[in-house]
Amino acid sequence: MDTDKSDLSLETMKLLQERTPPQNPGMDGSVLRTSRRIKEKQNQRKKQNLPPKCLTFRSEVKSTKRVVKRRISGSEKEKEVKRSKADPDHESLPGYREGLSEYQLERLENIRKNQAFLNSLNLTEISEALRPKQKPTQKGLKKEKTQVEMLPVRKSLRLQNKGPQSTTATEFTFPTTYELEKEAKPPGPIPLDPINLDEDATLPDDLLDVWNEVPLEQSTGTPDLKSYERMLKKLSIDDSRVVKVVKERICCAAFHPSSNLLMAAGDKYGHLGLWRPDAEWGDDGVVCFEPHSRAITALAFTSQPCNLITASYDGSARSMDLEKAVFDEVYRSSSSLKSFDFLSSDCSTLLFGEWNGDVAVVDRRTGNLCESLHAMTAAPLRGVHVHPVQQHYFLVAESSFVNIYDLRHLKKRNSPAVCELYGHNRSTSSAFFSPLTGSRVLTTCMDDCIRVFDSSQIAGRIPALTSIRHNMQTGRWLSRLCAVWDPKHQECFVIGTMDRPRKIKVYHESGRLLHTLQNTEHLTTVCSVTAFHPSRNALLGGNASGRLHIYTD
Repeated sequence: MDTDKSDLSLETMKLLQERTPPQNPGMDGSVLRTSRRIKEKQNQRKKQNLPPKCLTFRSEVKSTKRVVKRRISGSEKEKEVKRSKADPDHESLPGYREGLSEYQLERLENIRKNQAFLNSLNLTEISEALRPKQKPTQKGLKKEKTQVEMLPVRKSLRLQNKGPQSTTATEFTFPTTYELEKEAKPPGPIPLDPINLDEDATLPDDLLDVWNEVPLEQSTGTPDLKSYERMLKKLSIDDSRVVKVVKERICCAAFHPSSNLLMAAGDKYGHLGLWRPDAEWGDDGVVCFEPHSRAITALAFTSQPCNLITASYDGSARSMDLEKAVFDEVYRSSSSLKSFDFLSSDCSTLLFGEWNGDVAVVDRRTGNLCESLHAMTAAPLRGVHVHPVQQHYFLVAESSFVNIYDLRHLKKRNSPAVCELYGHNRSTSSAFFSPLTGSRVLTTCMDDCIRVFDSSQIAGRIPALTSIRHNMQTGRWLSRLCAVWDPKHQECFVIGTMDRPRKIKVYHESGRLLHTLQNTEHLTTVCSVTAFHPSRNALLGGNASGRLHIYTD
């Protein structure tokens, strides 16, 4: 009996061992249960964090894979119909919605709307427009290469085992005032040698032909104002019409009276540049000379024979003669010359205004000595201008006064003025009679005003007819702004401006702004010096870097 029970217990133990999985030694039942729970939780997390489905369009669905189709309600079908009408390519590809959840479809729709909104902003075109444009090619005079002076290396006297060395005052040489300034030009005629050509180079024949061309006669009638405005709107500028003519800041400029676009400009260091667009001589049609040692303050072309008269701060006035290839001396003064004008139609007699307040009458046929010298009431003298019809009258802009004098009644000192143009609160920059008739006077003053006076009756005190507000505060590095008449239209004038973007303005004598010339690519600086062509529809503007800007039709 006992043996049967023992056999039964042995068989039962074998069966239990077969059914029980193997266990790791040292692990009790609680540890096993905890490990099983951890594994179950990990499996549940893996099932929840399924990998995202690929959001690519499938043209075909393989038959081996099971395709899950989403049931779409009636309202969602209407939305899809509207979406397909708005965007016909939205569901053009098969398999677009197959296997995607509602969240994924909504995400794709948001992406599509955002992309359509960005495309409507034209960001690509805006970014291209905001990119810095390439600077236009620099034409005209080329910059001179200057060699940098190599100074000796500084060495410590202590490291060289040397004591302090005493220096006497005689070992230092300071430059004198004469050495700091440019060397003065000798009196008398000087050769006409271009500084931007080779030493043995001669003046081109084309320049001589243009120089001696007969000037066109100016029209005596006043053109219609509407047609004049249409002409101004046709004026334009391009890359070939911006050229560096002189090395430094332009102080004065003028057109040649012929129909060709030949221009002259003078800078603050006495350089004189001639430029004709599309010419083959010099540097892009520029020929540069150096007739003076200081700033050229005024220049003008004479009639036949054609010469170019220049006045300078060095006290000399010279006549440029291409036929003789010389700069003849017209007048020399101990004071600086500020401006001049012609007293006769043949340009043989000139009226010079000196900085110290004197006015000199010079006859070119008698040499370089003045016929008479007269002291005005105030100094400095800013400018002189002769009446175009009654040439014994002339304007003088002296300090903050603008007066009209009669040449026939001038005295050595304290000559009385025939007429006074009052109303200026600060120093005047310029004063000009209107062309052809001289019935108006145009003045520019540093009190930020351009004034027009009625000079048809020259007597007594004349108030201003028109006063135009205009910013004149150019600073020390720019030439003063001066309003000048258009010789083809005696009621209109032009002046540069300090406004941004840079521009040139044309006004009527009534104060109405007729037109504004501007170009963000080719007119990027202040054009202090402006002038109209005497016979063609052309306008020039000179800046502080020695460049001329030409507007033509």
